[in-house]
Amino acid sequence: MKKTLLIFLLLISQTFFSQADCTSALSVCGNSSITYSPTGIGAVNESLGGCLITGEHNSIWYKLTIATGGTLTFDLVPNDPAADYDWAVYGPNVTCGSLGAPIRCNAATVIGVGASTGLNMTSTLLSAAGGSSTPYCKYLDVLPGQTYYLYIDNWVDTINPTMAPFSLTWGGTATLASPFTDPAIQPHPFVPPGIPAANPANPREVIVCNNPAVFDFNTLSAVILNNNPNFLISYHTSQNDALSGASPILAPQTVNTTTTYYYSIHYLDPTNPNNPINSCRQVGAFKFKLGNITGLNVNLFACNNNNAGVGTFNLTTAAVFGDPAAIKKYYPTITDLNAGTNEILNPTAYIAAEGTVVVKIISPFGCIGTAIITLKFFPVVVVNDATLRSCFIETNPSTALFNLTNASVTTQAGTIKKYYPSVADALNGTNEIPNPTTYIAPNGVVYIKVTNGNGCFAIAKVTLIVIAPVFSAILKDKTICMEDKTMLDAGPGFSSYLWSTGATTQSITNVGVGTYWVKLKTGDCITTQTVKVYPSEQPVVSSIDISTTTVTVYVMGGAPAYKYSMDKITWQDSNIFTNVSRGNHVVYVKDSYDCEPIEITIVVPNLINVITPNGDGVNDVIDYSALAGKQNLVFNIFDRYGAKIFQADKFNGYKWDGTTNGGKKVPTGNYWYSVSWNETDKKNTPFKYTGWVMVKNRE
Repeated sequence: MKKTLLIFLLLISQTFFSQADCTSALSVCGNSSITYSPTGIGAVNESLGGCLITGEHNSIWYKLTIATGGTLTFDLVPNDPAADYDWAVYGPNVTCGSLGAPIRCNAATVIGVGASTGLNMTSTLLSAAGGSSTPYCKYLDVLPGQTYYLYIDNWVDTINPTMAPFSLTWGGTATLASPFTDPAIQPHPFVPPGIPAANPANPREVIVCNNPAVFDFNTLSAVILNNNPNFLISYHTSQNDALSGASPILAPQTVNTTTTYYYSIHYLDPTNPNNPINSCRQVGAFKFKLGNITGLNVNLFACNNNNAGVGTFNLTTAAVFGDPAAIKKYYPTITDLNAGTNEILNPTAYIAAEGTVVVKIISPFGCIGTAIITLKFFPVVVVNDATLRSCFIETNPSTALFNLTNASVTTQAGTIKKYYPSVADALNGTNEIPNPTTYIAPNGVVYIKVTNGNGCFAIAKVTLIVIAPVFSAILKDKTICMEDKTMLDAGPGFSSYLWSTGATTQSITNVGVGTYWVKLKTGDCITTQTVKVYPSEQPVVSSIDISTTTVTVYVMGGAPAYKYSMDKITWQDSNIFTNVSRGNHVVYVKDSYDCEPIEITIVVPNLINVITPNGDGVNDVIDYSALAGKQNLVFNIFDRYGAKIFQADKFNGYKWDGTTNGGKKVPTGNYWYSVSWNETDKKNTPFKYTGWVMVKNRE
């Protein structure tokens, strides 16, 4: 029975404490510090020699490979000053089967304050036996490629019962071989898993969404190794196991948030499986932290612009979770969220009525939570349509000058108004009216976009009415005689009058020919109406025919019917005067305006009815040389058939002696003649005088 138990204990020792034997010594990787807590011995109670004659107690073996030569020292400091650590160094280049005597050995009792031991540059001792009070021995001079074994043992008995870990740091000029300090082997830094703890001295934290949780440690490996080739990683539940690679976690297991876990990285030389640095391990600690998340139900507001019944919601602004790195997905219903269907793909511009949206929140660590966003409308902007009336612009009466800011379209305070020519422009914010206080327009509409402090808006229609000019219906242009005066009356119904004469009465009198205006006020508008007083057109004597004692006056222009007079006293409607005596006379004409008559002087020539061209000097010729000063004077003789037989002109002195143009005497008989000319008045009035004459020629 005792033998069986002994074998069982040996197996346990071999399994759990094999790193306490020389053959399973832990490789020291570079000059990194070491922390370890040896417990018990390995499978073999080694023959230590030197100062360590009492055998192993609570031991650990380390193997050192020198990378660069020089001096080598170390400080071994117990975490508890009551612990008593002994140590020995073997080498160089020895094997566990033939270690020989240690080249440095220290079994001094160093319990108490400053209970450190090791190698330093000042000691000259090569060995210190038990009971000695000299904790340090002389440094080592080492060469590249040499290997050494370091044995460390915590002496525990009834006098010194303290079990405590130690910390070991290296010194001197030499360096120890390590794959972790060679950039050719490790080109990238290793990345510790998880995130820093609140206290940086505590292990880093890997987030899990449930506690307890089943966790696959291998999911951490790719991040930790960070693409460094030929490195392997294992996970452990104790630091000693991590340092030795013992008892790795091989499958997913249930983890908790109280246990500290360790990862262990070691190199595997692809060309030399026996390379000493293959045994180097770099370890790190981590814990699990519960990262389950809970979303916050929130209200999200948007504008029900222009009371359209829907708003545009930016779902991403809803503060459902504090971590900005979290992923959020939005769904119309919880059913869609659970099924992963109908995801809202435009969460920054989600158009919807009031209602709810469900959010799936995925933390950076993969934990999932949900939240409900309640969609609500901001209070609507209340507007009303309005009408603006404005007086016409005199230079363009179909338009008016409007101050659009006077349109009362809302009573809500704190709003901003912008003005647009159409609803589409108001909705799109295009073609804004830049001068709303001086907007010139005809009858029509404009639109005011009223926006409140929440950025919500409503659009009001403003009807623009141009107040047309109001003219007097009775004020008309007049025609009067140039010398007359008249009255101008604008009529009743206006609130004020202002004439161009300065008068402010409804009518003005004693007005002569000219152009006048009056400003007629109706309400707030003033209409300027122009009225003209024209002079009547004077009639013009177009021609006068005189036939013996009959005078016929032809008139044009003016306003018929005409009146005629030769004494300016007696007036007649007929334009023919008879029995007019020989000599000068004045003819007067006026039209229906009864203005000052026009007058024209006429001459009734002395009539000669018989000539006897016999050369006796008596009635030999018809002589109109007295009219030679008249314009366009023409004197023609016609036979009884109307054929012209003679024309008197300035070359023959406007005289006729009873001959033809060839000088031949005409036969005795009656002949007709006519004399025409233009008077030298403004109108060059044409005169025509006709008569007959008997010619008695002696054959």
